[in-house]
Amino acid sequence: MRRPALVLAALLLLAGCGGTPAPAGQPEPGTTAPRTTSATATGGSSSPAPAAAVPEKLQFTAMTVDGKDFRGESLAGKPAVLWFWAPWCPKCRREASGLAEVAKRHEGKVTFVGVAAQDRVEAMRDFVQKRGVGGFTHLADTEAALWKRFGVTYQPAYAFLSADGTIETETKQLGKDALAARVAGLAG
Repeated sequence: MRRPALVLAALLLLAGCGGTPAPAGQPEPGTTAPRTTSATATGGSSSPAPAAAVPEKLQFTAMTVDGKDFRGESLAGKPAVLWFWAPWCPKCRREASGLAEVAKRHEGKVTFVGVAAQDRVEAMRDFVQKRGVGGFTHLADTEAALWKRFGVTYQPAYAFLSADGTIETETKQLGKDALAARVAGLAG
C-alpha cells in the first residue's frame, strides 16, 4: 500500500513542481513553524472584521519569512490573493515576475500574500529577494498547515478571496493574463 503512494509522489514531482507538503509537526531543521490557530484578533492598529464575519479558513496566525506575525483575519472583508509556492519550484520561478507585475498593478485594491512551504525559511527569503516578489507579504508555512487549510497539495496554486468572504482555490499554474483577469474580477 505504501509503495503506490511513493510512486505517485515521485510522478507528481517529475510532472512539474508537484509533490506533497511536508508532514505536519515536522518542519525542516533550523526553521520555525507558523502558528496556526483559530484565535481571533484582539486590538491592534487595524481592526479586523467581527469574528462571525471571518471565514474559518482565515482564522489563523503565521510567521512571515521576515519573522513578523501575520493574522489571516486581517484579510477578511477585502479582496485578496494567496499564492502558494516553493523556492525550488521551476514553475513558481517562471511565474514570479508576472505575478509581481499583477500585484503591483492592483496595489491598494487587492492584497497579495505568498504562502511558501516545502523548504527552509532562508531559501524562502532568498526566493523573495531574487525573484522580485518582495512587494507583498510572504508567509513561511514550514509545516504546510496553511496549504492543508486551503486544500493545496502542490504548487503553484492560488486562493482568491472576495470581499464577501467567498474563497476559491485554484490548484494549477495560471499564466499572467489569466491571473490578471481573475484579479481584475476581484478588484471589481
